[in-house]
Amino acid sequence: MADVLPDLADLLADAHVVALPMRMRFRGITTREAVVLRGPAGWTEFSPFVEYDDAEAAAWLRATVDFGWTDHEPAADSVPVNATVPAIAADDVARVAAVRRVMGPEAAVRVDANGLWSVEQAAAALERLAPFDLQYAEQPCATVPELAELRSRIAGLGVRVAADESVRKASDPLAVARAGAADVLVVKAQPLGGITAARAVIADAGLPCVVSSALDTSVGLGMGAFLAAAAMTPGYAAGLGTAAMFAGDVTTDPLLPVGGRVPVRRVDVAAAQVERYAASPERTVWWRARVARVHDLLAAAG
Repeated sequence: MADVLPDLADLLADAHVVALPMRMRFRGITTREAVVLRGPAGWTEFSPFVEYDDAEAAAWLRATVDFGWTDHEPAADSVPVNATVPAIAADDVARVAAVRRVMGPEAAVRVDANGLWSVEQAAAALERLAPFDLQYAEQPCATVPELAELRSRIAGLGVRVAADESVRKASDPLAVARAGAADVLVVKAQPLGGITAARAVIADAGLPCVVSSALDTSVGLGMGAFLAAAAMTPGYAAGLGTAAMFAGDVTTDPLLPVGGRVPVRRVDVAAAQVERYAASPERTVWWRARVARVHDLLAAAG
């Protein structure tokens, strides 16, 4: 993060609240609201989900400042990204079997339960899915103790356990590594406080790392791409191809995958785009007030 927290007036001097329509519902969201703002280093983003309280949103504002007020150098021209298979009317085994059949034996196939399985359910499901040579199973259970227990129970299956929510939503993002509860970390730049803070977490954890998006606009995806280039483990693909999920963006040059990769670059916001997708006056007031409250929290923390 930048050494000094900018004044609130500086944060909001060139800030725009947008409501971007999505092509399909994703985790219950059809419109993604965000604040894009310009700092000395370029455009940056503040977009904690609306249900998050101010304390949780504080890490996201740290990320906003880190990216907008720090000159991060790209560590690569581009990074590989994965594709997301949409939900269909089939059970998990049938879906994974179909993906493996279409993609062939060389593809890296992952599953993500979003923490919805119990240990028993996860163990049973992964036993059925193990023959399809999964790269990893992401957040199969909700809690760190459950992940640790599951990892012990499936040790002979050859299925890696990846932690996502147990890292980005935890008060201690390193707890999962200390507990031996994961083989892989899935990290997101904004929830971990930005590129600088996320790189420190990755280094301290000492585990393979995959960088993914938090359903960011292309500005936030740029932040993630910088992090992925600097810290992601070779051989893994980042979850940063999500700009394709939006029917509109804040730029005329969105950060879309080309040939299975996204470029590592800062994104310029287009005035016409933020005007077209401007949030309602009521939502704009709500977001600006949210930035002010979270800024006060960071200022008080020193």
